[in-house]
Amino acid sequence: MVLEASGQRVSSEQSKPPAIFLMGPTASGKTDLAIALRDHLPVEIISVDSALVYQGLDIGSAKPSQAELAKAPHRLLDICDPAEPYSAAQFVIDARREMADISASGRIPLLVGGTMLYYKALLEGLSDAPAVDPVIRLAIERQASEYGWPELHRQLAEVDPETASQLHPNHSQRIQRALEVYRATGVPISAYREQHQQGGGGAPITDDYSIVQLALLVHDRQLLHQRIALRYEKMLSEGFEKEVRALYARADLHVDLPAIRAVGYRQMWGYIAGECSYDDMVQKGLAATRQLAKRQLTWLRKWPDLLPIYLDNE
Repeated sequence: MVLEASGQRVSSEQSKPPAIFLMGPTASGKTDLAIALRDHLPVEIISVDSALVYQGLDIGSAKPSQAELAKAPHRLLDICDPAEPYSAAQFVIDARREMADISASGRIPLLVGGTMLYYKALLEGLSDAPAVDPVIRLAIERQASEYGWPELHRQLAEVDPETASQLHPNHSQRIQRALEVYRATGVPISAYREQHQQGGGGAPITDDYSIVQLALLVHDRQLLHQRIALRYEKMLSEGFEKEVRALYARADLHVDLPAIRAVGYRQMWGYIAGECSYDDMVQKGLAATRQLAKRQLTWLRKWPDLLPIYLDNE
């Protein structure tokens, strides 16, 4: 297989089976490009998106339509209930399984999405949780002294609800360790624990595959903001509020769950709960989506071995 991007040629005619990563910020057109690639390459698509794994999160997550899925099926969509947390470690296990299945069929795994932590976990593997960073530990101890351990337990629940649910709000030692790991790596300590228990995800994916990494990028940030605004308007017109109201009506869902904290969903949830006006919700949702895109672009600026494809090239 030979790919071209930004004037560069990459050959994956090597001993390892090939795989393609297609990354980029939200609203950059990754799904459209992935579907188009199926017309030219023997690829099967694997979703790399922390919101698309959830059933019932369709409109606000920009999940591919039924027509798109009929043309180009995506793996790792709708694989868990919104009440269930889904971790980077579980993604690594699931993605490796799907990649192996696709490669065994003689086709090429095409991993598409914008959850950069999932790509990082797949590329680097999730080994044992890291050693303590003294600077991070000191910052946590200062926060605990000022605000108390229950407040830090609440902060832990935002980033690692699985671990927080197992700890008393005053269990200082374990709260501190869990926050240290997350703040040092961006990976919840529950993800390391899950990976260890299931015996998967420890080795980098590059041990087993020849990876071509592509990214949709923009020179003009305003162009991306325009695309975000147009897509958000389309979501609202297609029934995003109705979708979230159905989730809100479920007694087992709440705002601290990862699914409900997804960009757009958290803001709509707040509107339905009476915390803000409709117009405020729209502005907050747009701002949160732009911030997400900014974080994704920050990841990609530092990403090694990346082949950029610029949307605004003439």
